[in-house]
Amino acid sequence: MAIAAAVIVPLGLLFFISGLLMNLLQAICYVLVRPLSKNTYRKINRVVAETLWLELVWIVDWWAGVKIKVFADDETLSRMGKFLLIGNQNIFYFIYVLICNLTVTFLSGKEHALVVCNHRSDIDWLVGWILAQRSGCLGSALAVTKKSNKFLPVIGWSMWFSEFLFLERNWAKDESTIKSGLQRLKDFPQPFWLALFVEGTRFTETKLKAAQEYAASSELPIPRNVLIPRTKGFVSTVSNMRSFVPAIYDMTVAIPKTSPPPTMLRLFRGQPSVVHVHIKCHSMKDLPESDEAIAQWCINQFVAKDALLDKHIAADTFPGQQEQNIGRPIKSLAVSFPKHSFGSIHKKAHKPLHLFFQVVLSWACLLTLGAIKFLHWSDLFSSWKGMALSALGLGVITLCMQILIRSSQSERWTPAKTNDHHHAGSFSQTDVEKDK
Repeated sequence: MAIAAAVIVPLGLLFFISGLLMNLLQAICYVLVRPLSKNTYRKINRVVAETLWLELVWIVDWWAGVKIKVFADDETLSRMGKFLLIGNQNIFYFIYVLICNLTVTFLSGKEHALVVCNHRSDIDWLVGWILAQRSGCLGSALAVTKKSNKFLPVIGWSMWFSEFLFLERNWAKDESTIKSGLQRLKDFPQPFWLALFVEGTRFTETKLKAAQEYAASSELPIPRNVLIPRTKGFVSTVSNMRSFVPAIYDMTVAIPKTSPPPTMLRLFRGQPSVVHVHIKCHSMKDLPESDEAIAQWCINQFVAKDALLDKHIAADTFPGQQEQNIGRPIKSLAVSFPKHSFGSIHKKAHKPLHLFFQVVLSWACLLTLGAIKFLHWSDLFSSWKGMALSALGLGVITLCMQILIRSSQSERWTPAKTNDHHHAGSFSQTDVEKDK
């Protein structure tokens, strides 16, 4: 626990102080720029938000060393823009790759997309941000999420400035929130991803048991690895954005048996995990027109997800799909070693420094210099009052980090066993509405 605190407090100081500065900049732009030009505000906010989100991406990629393996067919890769070797890299990195005989690929998709995903782990949202970053959409990665999230320190406030959609789980209010929020995105100036967790809540064994009991009592196919999808929000989302969003990225997240489930606490402790992501791209124009048919399409996708996760449990991978290495984009000639590789110099640890590392180091140096100047100017530690205020500040930072960690936590889970008599079928619309 002492080790966790020793890591969480400095990381918390870095993230929350830099985050508050970003929130202040977002607020200034919201008041001064947005009334004059909404699109100019959005372009500025995208850069500001990405600067903040990169710190979390750095924690996943470099600090904890989480390995995200993507599985997708050629058609999906083609629609998303392929996985390219060079991307935005410079010639020196290309030479480095050739010399080291490395195979590194990067997402380069550039289109508006609705991202539909099962909600399996505590950091599904961060996995989505990793993929959005690889595609160049991190600063414009949006989500439909619960209203309480916008009150989270730094992260929630930045989400509000970035036009996330916050729901109250009251359909009478949420329907208009979805409609008005999506209509505002029609003229969004950059490609964006909008994430929607159709299950409506994070997967836990308790929630799965409740879904299974209802399905059994209604003589419906019993879900094994997913919850029963709630289709009202999905239907409303598709209906309001199909005219300007060309694609749906259907993602299925799974954790292999050999890896512990990733959590925010494990990330801050620098403990690695492995996450498998299966991606299937659908054209929005191929979806049916009626609300009932759209709802059934969504249900069918989750029946397919359930069967796909059965296969993953059996094989510990997504069989029949090519694994794509999404890598870590390089924008510098400097060289760094991942945190967990210090003291063990080997080929895999010898990796060029990414923009994430530059962002975090830049923030650390800037804030350290600012803190030194401030302490020199204020003589904060020269009195008991100053030391008490400093202790209070550290306590607030620690509390904020605990709020962030606990808000992401779910009950620990293990994959349910698959029985031979279970078969893929179709959940009824009644089943979906019952889960609301």
